[in-house]
Amino acid sequence: MKRVTVTLPEELVSEIDRWEANRSRFVLVAAERELEARRQEALELSLNDPHAESFQVAEAGIEDWDSGWTGDDESLVDESAGRSVRWVPDEGWVEVDE
Repeated sequence: MKRVTVTLPEELVSEIDRWEANRSRFVLVAAERELEARRQEALELSLNDPHAESFQVAEAGIEDWDSGWTGDDESLVDESAGRSVRWVPDEGWVEVDE
């Protein structure tokens, strides 16, 4: 966590106090919701107006797009450098023992 100072209109602070005893928690939740809404909006804009290269890949099809790769370049990934992880709802990615 990082401590920050924000300036809000007095009326807004009074209304927040009527709904929530912990102002910081209220602002945190509001900021998280706003950021999620903006990410969602950006995704929708991207889906409605995709990048030109997306059309090229889609029109070529995955087989044509993938045709240049032989699958034998072992140097692309160093498997020993990675860690085993799995997705846990409400927690995110967590490391697992192999």
